[in-house]
Amino acid sequence: MSEIVVRKLGLQDYEPVWRAMQRFTDTRDAATRDEIWFCDHRPVYTLGVNAAREHLLAPGNIPVVQIDRGGQVTYHGPGQLMVYPLLDIRRAAIGVRDLVTALEQCVVDLASEFGIQAASRCDAPGVYVAGVKLASVGLRIRRGASFHGIALNVDVDLEPFSRINPCGFENLSVTDLRRLGVTSDLAAIRERSLPHLLRHLGLSGAILLDGPASLDD
Repeated sequence: MSEIVVRKLGLQDYEPVWRAMQRFTDTRDAATRDEIWFCDHRPVYTLGVNAAREHLLAPGNIPVVQIDRGGQVTYHGPGQLMVYPLLDIRRAAIGVRDLVTALEQCVVDLASEFGIQAASRCDAPGVYVAGVKLASVGLRIRRGASFHGIALNVDVDLEPFSRINPCGFENLSVTDLRRLGVTSDLAAIRERSLPHLLRHLGLSGAILLDGPASLDD
């Protein structure tokens, strides 16, 4: 793999971005360049394909969207960095486990820049600091290509996580970089995370673009 297109979408409603990822995956061909999309979302709960709704405790006025990734229920909101790798994993010869590891290690390496010791767990995908969840992972593979990705809590309202069992785990505590002492904003964290992600994906560089090709249906 060499260069990849990286799109900075900014703050977006969840569903249009999800639908755009589906369209990108369904219409890509052997010549389509891989992309990574960065954004954050307005408040939403998302439920994976086989998610148990009993883990959605008290959503209140936050929308709930049933989607097509793996995993259980999670929350997305402003100040949470979403990293969506839209990769032809067959062409790149990357296994699903390898991709999950690359996403997790990107966050682990980023955290270490700030003196934070973070780690992944073999029993529960994501990144944790002293057992508290900092980032969650959920992927979908279709037509040999990936979409969805990793959600890194940068500076997030954590109260909505108390209304669910995050990722299906009761009493799982959630944190963000701000509460761990990091003062960098979302844009700065995005820029600092990109070199780690490129390295773990075996990429030599990126073509940076503002905004998606289209979020229209």
